[in-house]
Amino acid sequence: MGNQLVWQDRFNIGVDVIDREHRKLFSIMNRLLAFSEQEDKMQWVCQEGLKYFKDHAMKHFAEEEVYMASISYKGYESHRRIHDNFRRNTLPALERELQQSNYSGDAISHFLSVCAGWLIGHTLTEDRAITGAVMSKWENLLPEEEELAVKQLITHLVKDMFQLDARLISDRYGAEKFGKGIYYRMIYKNQKNEKWEVFMVFEEKLLLETVGKMMGGKSDKMSVVIMNASRYAVKQFVERILEHLPTADGYELQDENLLSFEQFQKVFTKPQCSLLFDTGEGYFAYCAMPPHALKKAGASIVTENAVTEVRNYLKHNEEQRAEEHKKKLLIIDDSDTVCLAMQELLGKDYDVTAAKSGMAGIRCLTLNRPDLVLLDYEMPVCDGVQALQMIRSEEDFAKIPVFFLTGRVDKESITRVMPLRPEGYLLKSQQPADIKKNIDGYFRKKTG
Repeated sequence: MGNQLVWQDRFNIGVDVIDREHRKLFSIMNRLLAFSEQEDKMQWVCQEGLKYFKDHAMKHFAEEEVYMASISYKGYESHRRIHDNFRRNTLPALERELQQSNYSGDAISHFLSVCAGWLIGHTLTEDRAITGAVMSKWENLLPEEEELAVKQLITHLVKDMFQLDARLISDRYGAEKFGKGIYYRMIYKNQKNEKWEVFMVFEEKLLLETVGKMMGGKSDKMSVVIMNASRYAVKQFVERILEHLPTADGYELQDENLLSFEQFQKVFTKPQCSLLFDTGEGYFAYCAMPPHALKKAGASIVTENAVTEVRNYLKHNEEQRAEEHKKKLLIIDDSDTVCLAMQELLGKDYDVTAAKSGMAGIRCLTLNRPDLVLLDYEMPVCDGVQALQMIRSEEDFAKIPVFFLTGRVDKESITRVMPLRPEGYLLKSQQPADIKKNIDGYFRKKTG
């Protein structure tokens, strides 16, 4: 764990009574973080520190609520509910975990990381909103207008929270693989038992550069502490977005999961909003699904199992990355049957990713650069020739080897693609073993 929660001037919102207590809470957290590294003092310090932190958090909430009421702040009720959830649910659950574990190192780390993540997220989203630093709630938006508003709010929040300029890369993100991805799922429910599903997908390095650095971290590897802090900061990021959507009125978090890429792909169906951004420090995606798309995936994360589940998740990610010596293949084909067949044929020896369109394939090239592309010739909207033209026109992609994998055998089709320098031309009618033999032979030749 980093040994300090890094205070920045932008945490000040310009209201003295609030800013003073924010600095006090950060200071308390920093003392707890420092003492947590001294094993002989951990239990006593956390017992006293928990009470001290709670006292000041409650004092801060009360003063903040008085101030919001005094200025007739429109978001008072929703803001107060967030305070209530933290003081009535989050803190008591963390306290129980500490007591039941006899103040174990894991429980102490969990308490500190949750409080740190909550402080970062709440200070830079809800608290800043008190002074009008973020957009007001939207009303009566059409779906297209709502998506545009979400894009603007996300860009605004990323700038406020992390001082990064988020640039929209695609408004049709299709669950393409990130290089080192974290796939976080939140399920919200309202009083009518209607559900809403939101995914936040991050390049690991982006969380390290943002939440990790705010916690004084210098590691290039995700830890359980940074992951738990990130969860709480991200939840508040998402809830700030949902507060602005008429369609998300009255929804509260019911469940959360950390997913593998394979689990993410299985539950990613017909998103109503699916946005991909580049921050310069890494990519992230925001995806919202309607209730009918809900599918079970990943263990539910609650206070009692959060440390174990996060640790297992990061361990699984590391084990998967240990296999990254495998060559990466990207299949671009609009046929589910072909994509599945190629994954089954090649998945044992290669890291295989599938994209269902030419544009999705281009996103895959950006997010997770492959060693070889298998490209279908005939696809709707953007066919294989157009896709290869785009690949060759981008300097970063121009030298990526591409094999056409197609049913087209006419001379005209083959002649048309020759100027684009494909590495080979494989027929779907070939025996699967022959297709694999050609691909294996290509890589042997390259490394030989």
